[in-house]
Order: sequence, then C-alpha cells, then structure tokens
Amino acid sequence: MIARLKGIIEDIGDDWAVIDVNGVGYLVFASGRTLGRLAVGEAAVFFIETHVREDHIHLYGFSDTLERDWFKLLTTVQGVGAKVGLAIQSVLSADEVSRAILSGDKAAITRAPGVGPKLAARIISELKDKVGSITLGQSLKTEVGARAGAPVDTAQGVISDAVSALVNLGYSPSQALGVVAEAAGEIGEAAGVGQLIKAGLSKLAPADTRVGSRTGGR
Repeated sequence: MIARLKGIIEDIGDDWAVIDVNGVGYLVFASGRTLGRLAVGEAAVFFIETHVREDHIHLYGFSDTLERDWFKLLTTVQGVGAKVGLAIQSVLSADEVSRAILSGDKAAITRAPGVGPKLAARIISELKDKVGSITLGQSLKTEVGARAGAPVDTAQGVISDAVSALVNLGYSPSQALGVVAEAAGEIGEAAGVGQLIKAGLSKLAPADTRVGSRTGGR
C-alpha cells in the first residue's frame, strides 16, 4: 500500500499528474486545488489514498493528510465516488467543506460538478455528526474571530467555552458549534460566553417553543 510519494512532477493533466520517483512515473489523480499548486519539473509530495479494484489500481494524491482524510470521509457517502469527491475538493477547501456541512449549506456543495441538491443534502445529513470537532472548532473560531475583529485567541477561548457549555447540556458538538459560530458572527467582538450560550440556546430551541415564549404561551 502506497501512503506517500515524493518526487519530481513530470506532467500535469486536467485531473491527474505524473510524479517521477527515482525513475518510476506514478499516475496520481488529484483535485484541481492540489494540481494548481504543482509545476512541471518541480519537487512535490503527495499523500496517497490507494483504491484497488478488479480492473485497476488508482492512486489519489493530496497536498496534506487533512485533505486526504476529507476525501476518505466524503467517499463513504452513497453516490460520492472518487471522481465526485475530487470535484468537491476542487471547489471547496477542507475548511469550506467543514463549514458547509456544519451549517447545512447545500448551495456551496452543489458548486461541485456532479453534485445536485439531493446528493448535497445526503452529504450533509450523513457527515454532520462525523466531522471532527477539533478541526471544525479551529476553523469556525478563526473565521468568527477575524470577522468580528477580535483577537483570534480571545475569540477562540470564548467560543470554546460556549460550545463546551452547550455540549455539557446534551447537544451534539456539531449543533453547538453551528449555533455558537452563527451567534458570534451576529453579536460581534463584544460577544461574551454568557451571551453566546443564551443566543445558542435560543437557536437550538424548537420553533414552537420560541413562538410560545413570544406569545406568552397562548
């Protein structure tokens, strides 16, 4: 099993590259984002996912292990083969895929060729609870901190505390991260832990509960 290739790029195509490793040319399929970082004649490293079939052995290459892990996760969804997985990664970075799944953004995922609304919905439904909380948390905290104009470290600490509080109340990490990130973006840099928890709980409350509270329970 090949896990990593390091060599010189010999040729690049629409969805593939040939990397020369000590005189042996390996055909590696990759996303447009990965291929865009390559140049013929320059050194490169691919992290490899190997697919073995009765009629072929295909090597899929990625610029880092996070991209490779996302490819493996995406292709666990029915209807997402290797070609579609690479198509998604061609239009969305790992962080963007994370945010799209967490926020239920079907439109972002359907930007990939071969992905319609139904498949995008299935991807979100099947992967929303499989997204690593650390990866998502870092991505969302950095984004919210930058958007709010607050120091990233400060924003991360406040959001992390709010997310932890909601998880301790029984909500899933994906639910907690989603509503806290949304609330932090709305409130801005002045957001405190208590405010984020309160806003997050409001967003997590069933619609009929919120309506009842506004109408005095009538």
